[in-house]
Amino acid sequence: MFDGPFDVFALIIAIIAFLIAIKASSQATELRRRLSSLEEKFYAQRQVQQPPPLLPAQVQPEAPATAAAAEPPPLAPEAEAAPPPLVTEEASPPSLEASTAGDAPPPLPTPAPVSREPGFEERLGTRWVVWIGGLALALGGFFMVRYSIEAGLVGPGVRVFLGGLFAAALLAAGEWTRRKESISNIAALPIANIPAILTAAGTAVAFATIYAAYALYGFLVPATAFVLLGIVAMGTLAAALLHGPALAGLGVVGAFVTPLLVSSGKPDYWALYIYLAIVTAASFGLARIRLWRWLAVTTIVFAVLWVFPGLDTSDLQVAPHAFHVIAGFVLAALLVVCGFMFGPTIEDGEIEPVSSSSLGAYLFGAMLIVLSSAHADLALIAFTLLIGGTLFVAWRAPAATGALGAAAATVFIVFAEWAVRANPDMLVLPGGPMPGVGPVATDSSVTLHLVMAAIFAAGFGVAGFLAQGRSNSAIIPMVWSAAGVATPIAILVALYARIAHLDRSIPFAILAVLLAAAFGAATEALMRREERPGVATSIALFATGTLGALALALTFALEKGWLTIALALMSLGTAWISLQRPIPVLRRLAAIFAAIVTARIAYDPRIVGDAVGTTPIFNWLLWGYGLPAASFWGASIFLRRHGDDAPLRVVEAAAILFTALLAFMEIRHLATGGDMISPPSLLEFALQVCVALAMAIGLERLRLRSGSIVHNVGAVVLTVIAGLISLFGLFILENPLIWRIDVGGAVFNLLLLGYALPAVLMLLLSYAVVGARGKVYANTIAGGALLFALAYVTLEIRRFYHGPILSTGPTTGAEQYTYSIGWLAFGVVLLGVGILVNSERARLASAVVIALTILKAFVIDMSTLTGVYRALSFMCLGIVLVAIGWLYQRILFRRQVTSPPAPQTSP
Repeated sequence: MFDGPFDVFALIIAIIAFLIAIKASSQATELRRRLSSLEEKFYAQRQVQQPPPLLPAQVQPEAPATAAAAEPPPLAPEAEAAPPPLVTEEASPPSLEASTAGDAPPPLPTPAPVSREPGFEERLGTRWVVWIGGLALALGGFFMVRYSIEAGLVGPGVRVFLGGLFAAALLAAGEWTRRKESISNIAALPIANIPAILTAAGTAVAFATIYAAYALYGFLVPATAFVLLGIVAMGTLAAALLHGPALAGLGVVGAFVTPLLVSSGKPDYWALYIYLAIVTAASFGLARIRLWRWLAVTTIVFAVLWVFPGLDTSDLQVAPHAFHVIAGFVLAALLVVCGFMFGPTIEDGEIEPVSSSSLGAYLFGAMLIVLSSAHADLALIAFTLLIGGTLFVAWRAPAATGALGAAAATVFIVFAEWAVRANPDMLVLPGGPMPGVGPVATDSSVTLHLVMAAIFAAGFGVAGFLAQGRSNSAIIPMVWSAAGVATPIAILVALYARIAHLDRSIPFAILAVLLAAAFGAATEALMRREERPGVATSIALFATGTLGALALALTFALEKGWLTIALALMSLGTAWISLQRPIPVLRRLAAIFAAIVTARIAYDPRIVGDAVGTTPIFNWLLWGYGLPAASFWGASIFLRRHGDDAPLRVVEAAAILFTALLAFMEIRHLATGGDMISPPSLLEFALQVCVALAMAIGLERLRLRSGSIVHNVGAVVLTVIAGLISLFGLFILENPLIWRIDVGGAVFNLLLLGYALPAVLMLLLSYAVVGARGKVYANTIAGGALLFALAYVTLEIRRFYHGPILSTGPTTGAEQYTYSIGWLAFGVVLLGVGILVNSERARLASAVVIALTILKAFVIDMSTLTGVYRALSFMCLGIVLVAIGWLYQRILFRRQVTSPPAPQTSP
């Protein structure tokens, strides 16, 4: 079959080649498997760091024929020159690719470019130069006009023409540069935009030119000036929409400053305020379109500042000033207040600061006009219109609810200033009608003020009641109710001060009762309504208004001192209402009433001046201090049921203060016979020490139950006060041994009240603080008790020898001997008490007294006594000392004789 050896070798080579091919094929398969495994691991690691690139099969499915025929987008030269990448692996099946792409993590965000802070040179060349240049252009136009006027270079017509030409040139330059920048590749800096600054300078010059043509030279009638200024304002608005906030800021500032730079000798306020109204409208419109709050705030500030010119002059022009604030108020309501007319939108129930402050700013301006014009009728009418407008806008737009506070405050200021203006004596003299001082209640201005007061009280009160339940926010009805309660009460007080001169007035008391009835009816009506946000707080406010009106009724119907009592009762009533309605604001309100009453007594501690009365105890001090003290103690009990906080501590402090002042003032009234300015006496100091110590004992007991820090501090303060009065009053200023003072009878005298009773009270106080305070504190008080007791014994012995005047007459030997015997007897009594009740403190006090007796015997008796008194003194001292030693040995420290121990026996 084989033709030769060549064929045999060929067959062998073929078999070997086949075997080698099979082996190579198997090795290639193994290498491919390993390579695939390595690539899967590599791609898995890269997926953690960044997403894998998608293959064409993963980007999109097979495109249709029409899409395949579409021309691809042109490539960049670099892309065309680059060769296509080589693909060494076959594409995975679509299902595997899809699952892999789905399991891959999302791509990491691209890192933001690193921002570079501009240097000084860049700021100087790109920003500051542009700003200063634009300002210089505008000022250059203004000053050129002024210079031409002062030097008389050109006539008025030429000045106006040149000003208009300069303004047109600036505007054209601004527009040309804006178009150039918009088609170039250079982006303008947002805060140094050259086109915007050029346009702003041109706008300001245009404003100044038109205003000068109208107000200075009379070239334009008011209608023409109004139209031209409106055109410039609208042009400014349109240009700012294109150029951004730089033009808006510079244009508005330039427009408001223009009347200062281009002015005349006799100002025309109508022209000024018409011009400012147009500028304000343009600025508010731009702020509304671009939602620039800063622009609206800047405009409001400049507009309010322009109210001040002319207010300090005697010939105040009320009409143009009133037009200015009314026009600004209307524009702010239309364009600035959120949720009203053309203002921005806002969520329901939210108070927006700019909306509220814009209305409040113009109310402030209207108030200034009223005060500066001495309450002229036109100013009052304008003010009333703005108050009514505030209520209307706040009713329709909750974002402006904050303006209610400004409205209520300005109303009170207007009426309060009216009352003080008519009654300047109220600031320096006590209340009451004085003939010939101030106008009477029949003046013509009173009628208008009474009508305004009725309108304001009814408007705020009715709106505050009807606003409840209209909002889903709690703060809205709370503000309405607060304004509705506070404004009528404030107006009533101002009218009372103006018409009744702070004297008794039954008509005003009737008005206060009617107001209290209205507040009470509102409280009952709100309590029957369903629960809504803020209604609970409003109920509490109306209830507090009821108490306040009733307190005013008492004040108006009774004497002036009842105002203190009425305010204290308001604190008690508010605390009780807070118990029914646990609202934090009521607790603070009770504390505020307590603080007001405290400030009231600081102004006049006698409450009613000289009309205190001469009857001891039962006089005006009892009502003026006793009723407030009882009210504050009751209020503290109500407030403590809901926790210990700052309002409770204020009320507790007021309760302690009024209780102490009641005692001290009544003591002074009793000691001086009603003459509250007389110098103090021994009786007054003695009673004050006793009362202070008794109150300290009561507070020490009370603080253990209440745990109040006010009771704790109050007890310490009263103890310190008692110690100071004892030291400086009883031992120095009114010491009967030093000064000529009549102490009274033999036993029941001032010594018993001033020294014996304080000793007993100090002893009780020392036992009250044992274990509750430091040992040094208790021992100090006990030492004071011992000092007072020894002083009483000494002074009583001197009273026996010298009569009621202790500071006169010589000291005899019998008197010196009696002092020693009295001190020894006192020491023995203390020792006996210490033994009976097992009191170490009493025994130590006895040791102190006996030691003083021994010292006296060897220092004084030995040198001053003679004869039998010296012998008796030492004999008695020796007998007492021996007896004391025997008592200590036989009774206190008796040795117990113990028998020897029995011997132990071994088991």
